[in-house]
Amino acid sequence: MSDDPEQPSDTMRERAAASSRKLRVLMGVNRWVLAFAIAGFVFATIVAVGVVHPTEAIQMLRTGDPVETLFQAFVGAIITGVTLVLTLNQLVLSQELGAVGDQRERMEGAMSFRRDAESVLSSAAAPPEPSAFLRSLVDASADRADALVDAVEDANASDEFADAVDSFARDVAGNANAVGDALEGEQFGTFDVIFAALDYNYSWKLYAARRLRNEYADECTDAVDAAFDDLTVALELFGPAREHFKTLYFQWELVDLSRAILYAAIPALATSASMIVFFEPKAPFLAGATAGLSHALVLVAAASTVAVFPFAILLSYVVRIATVTKRTLSIGPFILRETDRSADLDWDSATVEDDGDA
Repeated sequence: MSDDPEQPSDTMRERAAASSRKLRVLMGVNRWVLAFAIAGFVFATIVAVGVVHPTEAIQMLRTGDPVETLFQAFVGAIITGVTLVLTLNQLVLSQELGAVGDQRERMEGAMSFRRDAESVLSSAAAPPEPSAFLRSLVDASADRADALVDAVEDANASDEFADAVDSFARDVAGNANAVGDALEGEQFGTFDVIFAALDYNYSWKLYAARRLRNEYADECTDAVDAAFDDLTVALELFGPAREHFKTLYFQWELVDLSRAILYAAIPALATSASMIVFFEPKAPFLAGATAGLSHALVLVAAASTVAVFPFAILLSYVVRIATVTKRTLSIGPFILRETDRSADLDWDSATVEDDGDA
């Protein structure tokens, strides 16, 4: 990463305005762990409110029909949630269903992109695994950044230009090596592949390469221009590759989310229906207490937790998808976050500034 205090950090965690702990919860924590944490919060909140309330829980439950009203609402919400799951499945399936002509066009697009990547990688065949494919691209960008440094040295460029290119190349290589190490051995279907790819700040590097090239255009020989072109092509290929695998991962996540909600909906619906039909606040067992906690209060809190668990699963998955989507709304050299830049590049201090960033 560059030493420039105003240049965006390479890793997404450092670029994010939110704290690293918040970002870890939104994106890094296992989704089932987060779902159980949300459900646990619901249980603890209901019990805590019941304990501190001046009226005993059993007396409140025997007044009117609060349990029946509550769980009737849960039944309706659960059925609506299952309908939402079916809609999500239709959304995923709509991307896969199509006439043979559409499927052939998708295939030709994929193969054309792979051929472009293979020309950059100078490889007979690009790796088929997403993590290896992305790692090959970031390694290629690092190699081409080194080649740019060599081209500038051979051109006998000014010390100012040479130092600027060297600083830029070291930033590219350092970020590429870190991301490549994070991608090594990762299996698609886990969030680690996408999380590692998000740490490659290719959009800033595209901007910096173009600005650096234009700033010292009078010193760029044909060899230097060719080296800039080679590096730019490698960076430009990484963008759509990352977006493609991100889209596939979202589809993967939506399938997992749909299956998880369907599994959780069955016990949630059964619990809600049982509370409506069989809950009897006047039962002798419910009048008792253990460790100062009313049996009725604990039972209602536990049943409510089971009923809201499908929503907890939905929330845990959606916050990750929404966070990733927000961080990757733009593709290419557009930076949709606050930066501190003026119209000029001060390559001596590695400061890149410009107006008009979103």
